[in-house]
Amino acid sequence: MPEIILENITKRWGKFFGVDNVSLRIPDNSFITLLGPSGCGKTTILRMIAGLETPTEGRITIGDKVVFDSNAGINVPANKRKVGFLFQNYALWPNMTVYENISFGLKNIHEEMPVIDVAAKQTSDIIRALQNGSKVKELVEECRDKNGKLDENKACIKLIDNYSLSIYSAKELFGLKIHEASDPDNAAKTKLSEYEAKLSNIKSKLQSEGKELNDKNQVTKNGQVILENRKLTKEEIDSRVRACSRIVKIGMFMDRYPAELSGGQQQRVAIARTLAPEPQVLFMDEPLSNLDAKLRLEMRYELQRLHVETGSTFVYVTHDQMEAMTLATRICLVNNGVLQQYAAPLDVYNRPANLFVADFVGNPSMNFVDAKGSQNDDGSISLGILGDYKAKFVPTEEITLSKWREELAKEEADKQEYERQRLMKKGAVEKSNKDEVFKYHVQKVEEQDDSLLDDPVITDEDFVLGIRPEAIDIEPTGKINTKIYGAMPTGMESTLKLKVGEFLLTSVIFGNSIYLIGQDASIDIKGKDILLFDRRSGKLITAGTIEII
Repeated sequence: MPEIILENITKRWGKFFGVDNVSLRIPDNSFITLLGPSGCGKTTILRMIAGLETPTEGRITIGDKVVFDSNAGINVPANKRKVGFLFQNYALWPNMTVYENISFGLKNIHEEMPVIDVAAKQTSDIIRALQNGSKVKELVEECRDKNGKLDENKACIKLIDNYSLSIYSAKELFGLKIHEASDPDNAAKTKLSEYEAKLSNIKSKLQSEGKELNDKNQVTKNGQVILENRKLTKEEIDSRVRACSRIVKIGMFMDRYPAELSGGQQQRVAIARTLAPEPQVLFMDEPLSNLDAKLRLEMRYELQRLHVETGSTFVYVTHDQMEAMTLATRICLVNNGVLQQYAAPLDVYNRPANLFVADFVGNPSMNFVDAKGSQNDDGSISLGILGDYKAKFVPTEEITLSKWREELAKEEADKQEYERQRLMKKGAVEKSNKDEVFKYHVQKVEEQDDSLLDDPVITDEDFVLGIRPEAIDIEPTGKINTKIYGAMPTGMESTLKLKVGEFLLTSVIFGNSIYLIGQDASIDIKGKDILLFDRRSGKLITAGTIEII
């Protein structure tokens, strides 16, 4: 499967930037999720890669082929990019059977492809099945009902699934009546000789024409596969339909109509239809959002399995951070059209690049605590937090705050210079949906409308601590005194709201203990993944441990 490279991709409508200068490298055989709130630009990115939306600027490469380049005037249409698209709405044809829905797109393919000897393929498939007559009989006999009547259709499906056959080969194999023989192995051996002779004759005829067959039953000449501009044969179409239905486990529903299927089964049909043309990349735009919670969880497992079995590159759009965390090899988190972070799920969770990422990923959400202080000579940072508490933050890696701020200032200056240079180009417009530092939320007992307050004066001594709920633990010797403000037990864990003065903290306590509202408790903040953010820019400075003094 190909690698996908996006270079400085921008999509704007007037002065509104839906996607702003996004660059991505999507490795082959990866599962990438485009994550972000509604309207952030994730679907637009997906549609631009697929060719359903034209970027304003930038360059897109799929494999070794440039499919879009604004400077070179290249824009390969969607039907030439060999990508599959699975929409939120399954868009199945209601008047077509499952088989017809999956095969519909295959009938319209007309392109240069290898010449296949259909007779040789069918003969080879049957030879493979005839290697074990007892197995053939066993599979067919499993398809008898309680009255002993044999279901031929079910038997053919069994043979298709076990030997990767087309329906034509399966019916021919069933017609050999190996299952009726008292000695199925001997009966299969007799038929095997006939089919081996048939295959030998096919090869001899081709040799007389200076041609040969490779192991895929493709016709070759002088060692090169013969290519022909043609449509798919009925055998090829059926083989692909059956292979895809086998992957998503809907082989028994081929004759049903979409209205006769459950939501999950319809989803599987839509996936099979997308896989049938053998796309280079599979794009999915919130495909599970129409399913109930239980079925959505089951389909996540199916998509994981599908990714492994097909070896395809998956690009998946979702606003559900749980889906992104559980499915992806890497998460691409977008906000206001701007790429916020592109990393592995646990890296995004443990080391979010900024306050927006920290707030968006994680359930329950991260606790944000305003902090004020300065760095000590030993590298630790003395902080005042939660009103009257004094704390010492110790970074896990050596860091000098003054140097970090110098690098940040240079980065911001480079960004401003890039924007200045961009605006000098012909046709450039200023972005109307300006980027702003994310307004994080500090939980308080008495919430206030922040819009009525004056913006605070922020200095280099202002920080924000990010504390995951699981890092807050109730300990008899804990140094922070709290009252339990709310408790939600779920069996294996309890989610607590803890009151510290005027502030509230969220904690997840594992175990099945019972906590009462109003109960006094002492807590500690544990672990090496306590995050320190710069309050002015919202960017992550470092991670470390914190000790209440």
